[in-house]
Amino acid sequence: MTMRSSGASCLAGAFRSLKISHTPTIRPSIIPNASSIVSRQVQAPQNVRLFSATASMAGNWLEPMINRKQKMMKGRVRVATGGSVKGTTVMWGEYGLRMTDHHRRISAKQLKCAEDTIKARLRGQKYRLYKRVCCNLGVFVSGNEMRMGKGKGSFDHWAARVAVNQIIMELKGMVHEQVVRDAFRLAGNKLPGQWEFVKRGEPPIVGITKLDGITLEELKRPRRKVVAETIQPAPSSETTSEATANP
Repeated sequence: MTMRSSGASCLAGAFRSLKISHTPTIRPSIIPNASSIVSRQVQAPQNVRLFSATASMAGNWLEPMINRKQKMMKGRVRVATGGSVKGTTVMWGEYGLRMTDHHRRISAKQLKCAEDTIKARLRGQKYRLYKRVCCNLGVFVSGNEMRMGKGKGSFDHWAARVAVNQIIMELKGMVHEQVVRDAFRLAGNKLPGQWEFVKRGEPPIVGITKLDGITLEELKRPRRKVVAETIQPAPSSETTSEATANP
């Protein structure tokens, strides 16, 4: 018992003599004068996750990042009534594909089919394709043989409103004009409506009238000239009343 107590007391004394102390370690700086170096702030790209293959928040031209549950009205295609020529000329490329018959709504599936047709025809060529429309309109469809009412329906597909004489695609690159014509012809066959091939520098279109040799001011004038001598003053109300009283 005495040896056990003496061994325990010795062990307790050894533990008391131990001290835990933290000595800060100062590491030498690799950079000789770090305070003189100005810190540079690198701005990360917005709406993009680094090292990821996902698309950005804005989506693409065929499927935007818009809530599909939000109902959208069918609406109408923009009609240029004030002399606007927006979207009727080639801006970025050298050649374009323009609709000529009537405004309509084109689905994203049809536009994707036309794009794949152009890429298949120009495989191996050096070119760049520009898209000038965006499928930002949601189309909601009810099932077949459904009674009236019960809401608008569920989401079906994305579509784009295309006005008359509007260019939807442009192309620029080291490609012969006849090859581009053939590619756009095949793409027009995949799309609804009638389409034409246009080049850079062609005159714009106001409504359905092409400004080829005619200005916008001349287009706003009356079509036939009216001579001032042939204009007769409109009869007043008093003259009309007297004529009815005295037949």
